[in-house]
Amino acid sequence: MNPLSAAYAAAFGATEPASVSRRPPALRVLTCGAVDDGKSTLLGRLLYEAGAVPDDQFADLRLDSHDYGSVQGEVDFALLTDGLEAERERGITIDVAYRYVSTMRRDFVFADTPGHEQYTANMATGASQSEVAIIVADAVRGLRDQSYRHAAICSTLGIRHAVLAVNKMDCVEFSRQRFEQIAEAFAPATARLNLDCTAIPISARYGDNVVKRSANMLWHRAPTLLGHLERILPRPSANSLGLRLPIQGVWRDAAGGRFYMGSIAAGRLSRGDMIVAAPSGAEAAIASLSGAAGPTEGADAGTPVAFTLTPEIDLGRGDLLYARGEELRSADHFEANVIWFGRGAMCSGRDYELRLGIRTSPVTVTAIRGRLDVKTGECLEATEIRRDDIAICDLATPAAVAFDPYAVCSATGSFLLIDRITGDTVAAGMVVRALDRGSDVSLQKLTIGRAAREKLLGQTGAVVWFTGLSGAGKSTIADAVERKLHSRRTLTFLLDGDNVRLGLNRDLGFTDADRAENLRRVAEVARLMVDAGLVVLCSFISPFARERAMIRERLADVRFLEVFVDAPLALCERRDPKGLYAKARRGELRNFTGIDSPYERPVSPDLVLDSSALEADALADRVLERLIEPSKAM
Repeated sequence: MNPLSAAYAAAFGATEPASVSRRPPALRVLTCGAVDDGKSTLLGRLLYEAGAVPDDQFADLRLDSHDYGSVQGEVDFALLTDGLEAERERGITIDVAYRYVSTMRRDFVFADTPGHEQYTANMATGASQSEVAIIVADAVRGLRDQSYRHAAICSTLGIRHAVLAVNKMDCVEFSRQRFEQIAEAFAPATARLNLDCTAIPISARYGDNVVKRSANMLWHRAPTLLGHLERILPRPSANSLGLRLPIQGVWRDAAGGRFYMGSIAAGRLSRGDMIVAAPSGAEAAIASLSGAAGPTEGADAGTPVAFTLTPEIDLGRGDLLYARGEELRSADHFEANVIWFGRGAMCSGRDYELRLGIRTSPVTVTAIRGRLDVKTGECLEATEIRRDDIAICDLATPAAVAFDPYAVCSATGSFLLIDRITGDTVAAGMVVRALDRGSDVSLQKLTIGRAAREKLLGQTGAVVWFTGLSGAGKSTIADAVERKLHSRRTLTFLLDGDNVRLGLNRDLGFTDADRAENLRRVAEVARLMVDAGLVVLCSFISPFARERAMIRERLADVRFLEVFVDAPLALCERRDPKGLYAKARRGELRNFTGIDSPYERPVSPDLVLDSSALEADALADRVLERLIEPSKAM
């Protein structure tokens, strides 16, 4: 095996014989609908009548229908796709199931996705891989919120063809009037979402208009569901786009040769092509190229390849190649559509991990432009985004990342957001456009830096962050620490929660989003002050772990001491110096920490002070001890 083929095999497995031929790509079809609309029954019926269910599988289906079927004595076609035990017991789809169908005209891959709101993330996963959507609606119940939400998700993820399958027509006596009422109600929403939608009346239970025309609905002269799908033209091939090749890794052979690997996301790669690497801008030529069948002159989108470059350039996992002369945007600030799956809300100012392709980066939500009303298509004003909402927001990364708008190339324009505390995937996103905000702004190098200022002052700058419930004693202890430092001729500044809200942050309230923005601003101010060489004391409730993690990360290159002032809630309520707990208990004060808004106790603070056991001066001395011994405070 030559070195290039060895590199391919090391990255992607054994090579295939050159004689292997591949069928044209199948049309990828999403099936979705609200719970109990009969989506899985429809897909099962289609599979059966299209001849995609072997006799032995159908025999098993009969047995399963006896144990799990919804109607005694009938074959329950939903069980063909609801294969998980939990799905059968609960009568809902949980995971995404894929089924393959070949007809005389076309090959299909059907994705059966969950309808329950709890599993909207799984539905979006199926939609991201689909070209056509079947949105199932119940003729009796009519359209539901999930019907509109699924249409909005499909449009957001780039699907342009949809079918509204109005199911259970047998339950409304195959009424043309009822069908047209539902179809007309759905049409404005799909028009706003730029979905080319065709409505078809069906009965999945009896097979009407699924594969064969219905004798019960002769008034419907359009094709059946399968017949309509066979006539849909697929979206343009990714080969019509410019080259997009994310680097997955670099491999070296025994002789020291360097081979690059990746799967072509879009376009075509040929031997001799000149390529550009993003974000570095380095250029090189494709010297040799290998695919599954060994060395080759060219490869298309969807193909994994190994290749060499002349000259060799420094590439790493996550770099993105494109053809010389084409445009690929790199930016550190961009607008995106986000489908939110997280249990907690998405707020402006919060940090997450961005996974765009195979590249990862910290990312901050800098602004929420609005929330999509899935029924009207309007963008509604919003300060936070909750589970299953579709948001339009601005995101910023510390360094520029390369991407395309999702509408241009889904592979290089789609991303995930990861909660950096829990590791949970909380959102799927689609890049809309790059933002020029700050594109002409760069860090100005200054002659005098933090070290010079600290030398002049004869002290080392630091941030001491006091966190705890209202009434725990944070401000009292911080004030005592500042008095003791002042007596030692140490220059300090105390940023107190209430004082900051009377000035810099007077425009912010106490929602989760406003709390996050409040602390982000304070962290930036503290950073400026510590650059001046000051010891900065920050007294803020800072109730959420993710915000405290954000603060620690933004101040990672300075001396930082997180001090948890611990006191029981009952004691804080007895102290209640401002009468806030009493107001919160009477319902006069909303989003008050400890009452109707949670406080997440720090897991590993640098110092814990029990303010129920010692006086403020004694606790302040403990803080000073840690500050005087830098090795303990870091």
